Amino acid sequence: MVTIKEATSKSDLKKFVKFPFSLYKDSPYWVPPIIKDELETFDRDKNPVFKDADAWFFLAYKNDVLVGRVVAIINNIEVNQQQLRKMRFGWFDFIDDPEVSERLLEKVAEIGRNHQLDYMEGPVGFSNLDKVGVLTEGFDHIGTMITWYNHPYYAGHLERLGFVKEKEYLENKFPFGNADPALFTRVQALIKKRYGLREINCTKTSEVLPWTDQMFDLFNETYSALASFVPITDIQKAYFKKKYISLINPEYIKFIVDKEDKLVSFAIVMPSFSRALQKAKGKLFPFGVFHLLRAKKHNTDVIFYLIGVHPEYQNKGVTAIVFNEYYKTFTKNGIKNCIRTPELEENTAIRQIWKHFNPIVHKRRRTYRKNLG
Repeated sequence: MVTIKEATSKSDLKKFVKFPFSLYKDSPYWVPPIIKDELETFDRDKNPVFKDADAWFFLAYKNDVLVGRVVAIINNIEVNQQQLRKMRFGWFDFIDDPEVSERLLEKVAEIGRNHQLDYMEGPVGFSNLDKVGVLTEGFDHIGTMITWYNHPYYAGHLERLGFVKEKEYLENKFPFGNADPALFTRVQALIKKRYGLREINCTKTSEVLPWTDQMFDLFNETYSALASFVPITDIQKAYFKKKYISLINPEYIKFIVDKEDKLVSFAIVMPSFSRALQKAKGKLFPFGVFHLLRAKKHNTDVIFYLIGVHPEYQNKGVTAIVFNEYYKTFTKNGIKNCIRTPELEENTAIRQIWKHFNPIVHKRRRTYRKNLG
């Protein structure tokens, strides 16, 4: 008999966050979050997303043993402003027991119906900067700090319950040696001259911070056409700035500006924290912070997190400037492997940007949808 309990206390939320640590304790591919950071993500007083979203946290028990979890989410910007009557669900983990997954998703559906929503989709987070999707291929590749990992049985549970594929995401990688400077060095010089552009490289986080508001504005402009997009609010910008910018080696954030110093393109690359997070085992102290600092400064693997180009400059070769700057930085730092975060299969523009690097698809993931009628 499976019972579902809503997690409302600090103790329950800690159980919610720590459940995957037992579910994936023997996996060499799962990358644990920092427990403190995950708890802050779910803290209504600390995460500004709760100004525009509601969430319910559920735990599944069988014979008094914790066996599953899920977050039910309503993004009010999406529902009220964009008129997408969608019930979101995420942080969905469970043992290989059909009753567990069914009971958890029943709770999500119940909330959706109570709020007169049309369908449910997941796994997704609160916004476009959260993790997304059930892994369907690539289970033997290590995860990243910005993706969910899951056991191979997850997709089968969703499909058995009548969920159908909503969106497909691809994850690609390529060796840095595939980056031939002949493809972008000469071109980028011509592009800069033609449009009066220049690059901005940073060596300190303090040099990055003055540009971050423009960067998030440009992110909203760049990705607004994608079907899954929900804009980032001003208060969320401040939160993400505080939470994430200090984690990134400032050398790995690139800005391109025009003659008036208006941002026309940006890119964020992160060192891979996967191995460091596995060593940290969810805790910053006493030793986790040292593993993360080492990974930030000494790492041969990098993750391309975001690239944004102002709509007026798309298809004008601006990314050649970005690649040229990264080529110089990566060469200096001895980078060997480049990994890309999940990209919508329908986003052909992003695949065009990378085609000359001969990337391979090493993972696939998808979100699933089910009508609530």
